[in-house]
Amino acid sequence: MKILQSLAKFCAIMAGVLLTAITLLTCASLLGRNLLGASLVGDFELTGVVAGAAIALFMPYCQIMRGNIIVDFFTARLSQASTDGLDRFGALLLALMFALLTWRTTLGGLNSYTTHSETQILGFPEWVVFAAMVPPFVLTCVIGLWQSLLGFDDSLEAHA
Repeated sequence: MKILQSLAKFCAIMAGVLLTAITLLTCASLLGRNLLGASLVGDFELTGVVAGAAIALFMPYCQIMRGNIIVDFFTARLSQASTDGLDRFGALLLALMFALLTWRTTLGGLNSYTTHSETQILGFPEWVVFAAMVPPFVLTCVIGLWQSLLGFDDSLEAHA
C-alpha cells in the first residue's frame, strides 16, 4: 500500500504544480490584457488542457485518502462490519468505473492521435491530454481494487 500511497501523492503534487503554473499564466495574461493591452494567445485553451489533466491527477490521492463523498444517512445504524463491507463494495464499483474510464480515455487518445486533433488557436495536440489522464486513472483503479480486496488503511487518514 505504501507504493500506491507514494504514487498517489506524486500525482497530487504534479496536479498542484500544473494548477499553479496555469494560475500564474492566467494572471500574466490578465495583467497583460488590462495593463498593456496584450494578452497571451490561447491561454484559455491551455487552462482547459491543464485542468483536465489536473483533475485526473488528483483522483488517486482522493481515493487513497477516502476523500470521496460518503452519504451515511442510510447506513448510520448499521454495524461497523456492514459499513466496512459496503465501503469495500463502493471501492470495487469505483475501480470498475475507473477501468471503464481508462479504456475509453485510451481509445479517445488513440483516436485523437490518429486524426491529428488539435486545439483551435494554439494547435496543441489533444492526444497529450488523454495520455496524461490514463496513468492516474489506472492508479485510481488499482487503489480501488486494493481497497475492495484488502480494506482501508485508516492510518493514512491520520497522515493527511
